Amino acid sequence: MGKGMRAGKKPSMGGGGGSMQKQLQQMQAMQRKMEMLQAEIEEKELTTTAGGGAVTVTVNGKKEVTKLELKPEIVDPDDIEMLQDLIMVAVNEGIRQIEELANNEMGKLTGGLNIPGLL
Repeated sequence: MGKGMRAGKKPSMGGGGGSMQKQLQQMQAMQRKMEMLQAEIEEKELTTTAGGGAVTVTVNGKKEVTKLELKPEIVDPDDIEMLQDLIMVAVNEGIRQIEELANNEMGKLTGGLNIPGLL
């Protein structure tokens, strides 16, 4: 028999099964909350602009462009590159903002834990 053990006694396993069960339930509850929050984030939309409002892009929480508006004066057949650049700037900013929003919202729920694969 090992040191400190008595006959008929089982060794302790870190506080018993009840504690482990409670932790598992808490993790499952947090996972459900995270799934609900992710669904809420996917429904959100952010609008960004470029070129002083000449290009307006709306991006949803799924990082999809849902709306693209161009002011007529920005459309110059002789300068397509500028238009392309403005669209890319507006889209990239929209994606950056929606990622920031999602990270902030998830951070509130997880208390700043860095859990890979959340988003």
